[in-house]
Amino acid sequence: MTDGARVATRPGVPPQEAATHCPYCALQCGMLLRANDGRVEVLPRQFPTNRGGLCQKGWTAADLLDHQDRLTTPLLRDRPGGELRPASWAEAMDRVVTGIRTVQEGHGRDAVAVFGGGGLTNEKAYTLGKFARVALGTRHIDYNGRWCMSSAAAAGIRAFGVDRGLPFPLADLGRAETLLLVGANPAETMPPLMRHLADQRSRGGRLIVIDPRATATARQADLHLQPLPGTDLAVANALLHIALTEGWIDREYVAARTTGFDDVRRTVAGYWPAEVERLSGVPVADLEATARALADAGSAIILTARGAEQHAKGVDTVTAFINLTLALGLPGRPGSGYGCLTGQGNGQGGREHGQKADQLPGYRRIDDPAAREHVARVWGVPADTLPGPGVPAYRLLDSLGAPGGPRALLVFGSNPVVSAPRAARVTDRLRGLDLLVVADFLLSETAALADVVLPVTQWAEEDGTMTNLEGRVLRRRALREPPAGVRSDLAILADLAARLDAPARFPTDPGTVFAELRQASAGGPADYAGVTWERIDRDEGVFWPCPDQDGPDTPRLFAESFPTPDGRARFHPVTHRAAAEEVCDDYPLHFTTGRVLAQYQSGTQTRRVSALRRAAPGAFVELHPDLAARLDVAEGDEVRVVSRRGELRAPARLSPTIRPDTVFAPFHWAGAARANSVTNDAVDPVSGMPEFKICAVRVERVES
Repeated sequence: MTDGARVATRPGVPPQEAATHCPYCALQCGMLLRANDGRVEVLPRQFPTNRGGLCQKGWTAADLLDHQDRLTTPLLRDRPGGELRPASWAEAMDRVVTGIRTVQEGHGRDAVAVFGGGGLTNEKAYTLGKFARVALGTRHIDYNGRWCMSSAAAAGIRAFGVDRGLPFPLADLGRAETLLLVGANPAETMPPLMRHLADQRSRGGRLIVIDPRATATARQADLHLQPLPGTDLAVANALLHIALTEGWIDREYVAARTTGFDDVRRTVAGYWPAEVERLSGVPVADLEATARALADAGSAIILTARGAEQHAKGVDTVTAFINLTLALGLPGRPGSGYGCLTGQGNGQGGREHGQKADQLPGYRRIDDPAAREHVARVWGVPADTLPGPGVPAYRLLDSLGAPGGPRALLVFGSNPVVSAPRAARVTDRLRGLDLLVVADFLLSETAALADVVLPVTQWAEEDGTMTNLEGRVLRRRALREPPAGVRSDLAILADLAARLDAPARFPTDPGTVFAELRQASAGGPADYAGVTWERIDRDEGVFWPCPDQDGPDTPRLFAESFPTPDGRARFHPVTHRAAAEEVCDDYPLHFTTGRVLAQYQSGTQTRRVSALRRAAPGAFVELHPDLAARLDVAEGDEVRVVSRRGELRAPARLSPTIRPDTVFAPFHWAGAARANSVTNDAVDPVSGMPEFKICAVRVERVES
């Protein structure tokens, strides 16, 4: 069976098999779906990213298609504080349109906001951005990917002129003689990727991990650096300091392909390894060994992930590691360079086509007059009718219901009640809205607060495209029709646009939408003009940029030049600064968050899968045994983690793999165990990324 094949038993019968991709992380593992006696089976499929492998989440993904909690009818709340009740689509859509019109007539177009998600297909993300700007005329749109990739994206743009998570194929990981992972734990977050790391190890490659915890990935490393949370930037500058001191800089590369190195050289001169050891806790010997391993390697890759990026200085931290790769002459060489491990399923494509506050399709800037003219021409509207830039995700959510802020919010593919920092405050903001509309296929914690809930299709019931962490555009293929009463996001947006008298067409067919997306992206940094569904099927995906349907795509960026005005990459000097909130007598410990293998994001989906629930039944607070002894806490005791913003309660899990001054909790659970009740809402001034990965807390044993 070919990659694009779809099999039906007889004419008119829905397809019985579909070659598609996992609905979870950005690895977008290939899988085969088969309908069998009313059940949907997940079968392995050979695809370059996962080579037939899936994690437990992928194998159980079909369990949600017919789950008892599946939403199949719209829900309405008749009065504030009332219960949600079933309603017809006509009644639900009338309520949404009336609410939008009432709010905008009373408070202006920007009084209605849109919040999207990094799991939406390219077609949905594109249409959502178009709907906000054309049908609603609002500048207020952003999405939960702001909390995933934004710091790495901003750093990549200012250094390389473009943001693509991996500017090389995933297979390059297996070719790297030295691989440095910074704040990344793929053994739990995207297990099939570990096959590429196994290739690297089998070829004699060296794996180094920087992480405050001895994670499942760190335990496989040749060298594990365990810094204090929030000190990664200082570590990166120290590594470059060592490379300079030892004469390991690729001066020919720096001279020919970069600019700005002298300012960086002067800055890192002050990052003496002994000083950085005192700051971060990483021994000088480990810093020197890491720098040597990178410099001596014939090929080397540095990858960052959320551990390094989810800080109020995340952009500068990523920039520091990019500076290191440039100084060593790595970007653009096979098996070498800098990359970012994108988290959400369409975290890459979701930020390219218009659901970010400052962007238009093709990764164009919304404040660029030429970009506005191009996209407006595709949409058939005057450029001067398009609104300007909005505000980043947390600032948007925090402004809801406040004076001058939006009074209505439409949410597609996100659950900010669980996933937002300072989540209790965000929850209060949502409760204070005049209108909250949520489109989802399960009643998430955010949907449970809504005035209108709209049931939508799941991944196995829709066609479309996704763009994985390599920048490879992939095809999502439907196996079956959705249940009666369920509509696609595209159909919902088209219906709303028509009812709102939008001055543009809103197609409901994803193939038609993708054809329009290709036009809108043409000539932009993320150029999809040459990408067709047929080409994706034939070539196992297409790497952007791909401007010509008959020309090559771009699996590897930067081989000859960088997409900057002069073709050179830019160094940027960056300096370490303390976390937005430091420990003190009342809050003496560092708190950090992350994921566990069997759960995903806010847990709306995975917490409902019985096999995953058995594997990871609930939240926990990870403490070092020495800290637990000081607190008189035993394994399994309920503890309270308290910050200046709130608290979480969960059983203690004692582990020597975490620093004694740091506590950890996964962020997949709601209610009393919600980790984001505690996290800090300080944000990076460039990217808008909240400081999820460090805040000051105290831990108390809860008396029974």
